[in-house]
Amino acid sequence: MRFQHQPVLLSETLAYLACRPGGIYIDCTLGGGGHAREILLRSTPGGLLLGIDRDAAALEAARERLAPFKERVRLVQGNFRELAGIWRASSLPAPQGILFDLGVSSPQLDEPERGFSYQVDAPLDMRMDKRQELTARQIVNTWPRHELARIIREYGEERWALRIAGFIDERRRRAPLETTGELVDVIKEAIPAAVRRHGPHPARRTFQALRIAVNDELGALKEGLAAAGHILAPGGRVCVISFHSLEDRIAKHTLRQLAAAGELELLTKKPVTPGEEEIQNNPRSRSAKLRAAERVLDQRRDA
Repeated sequence: MRFQHQPVLLSETLAYLACRPGGIYIDCTLGGGGHAREILLRSTPGGLLLGIDRDAAALEAARERLAPFKERVRLVQGNFRELAGIWRASSLPAPQGILFDLGVSSPQLDEPERGFSYQVDAPLDMRMDKRQELTARQIVNTWPRHELARIIREYGEERWALRIAGFIDERRRRAPLETTGELVDVIKEAIPAAVRRHGPHPARRTFQALRIAVNDELGALKEGLAAAGHILAPGGRVCVISFHSLEDRIAKHTLRQLAAAGELELLTKKPVTPGEEEIQNNPRSRSAKLRAAERVLDQRRDA
């Protein structure tokens, strides 16, 4: 896979991170290294970047893209829910900036065999980290019907969740669902035809729900953001780019909780969104929202 990463809300993110020469920065969702490259440019000379990603292919692409920065970059395959431990293991000083660019990247969506897309037929996988055991196939074929309905309703915000779970349960009793195409067909059968004729693809919400469940994205975000609030240097900043309401809600509430506890000061009362020009150049940026906060305590607590 070739990661041609087009960073979203790039200029806005860099403005809030306020990168400075010699600073320490952590990109918790490295992807193809688009944001990371610009952070490194703006922290020249002497700035260091710790890049984290669950996807080995993303790390390899980023390693190539960031090669000109050599010893100023450290890359780690891992989950940002383990941010505090990864930072400690790096032996780096407290960071001046931490970035979370959430969701699934365009290259992951565009590579059929990853199973993230409902547009092409592929094995039901959806793992961001292929070392992980849990796959979408296992969830679809083995989780109880009521649990399927719950995640489709909560993570996909799908009004037809109970009906979709019922149709999946009926179908898997005959034979396991193996591919994204088979799952899409079941979802289409479950959603009334009059509803399918309007709005987004009928499988979009269910696929989002399965991806979130496979990778425990929301749980990881809560833990990662809480850790970021603890390990930032005084005056350091955290930026979060989200792409759906569930992520944005967690980012908003977690940052507000940390602000109420006196650890952070909110820099964005409302989320920053892309302008029309960026949306035209990169339609996948349409749903992006950026929130930012700054560490205000004089003394850091142990993470």
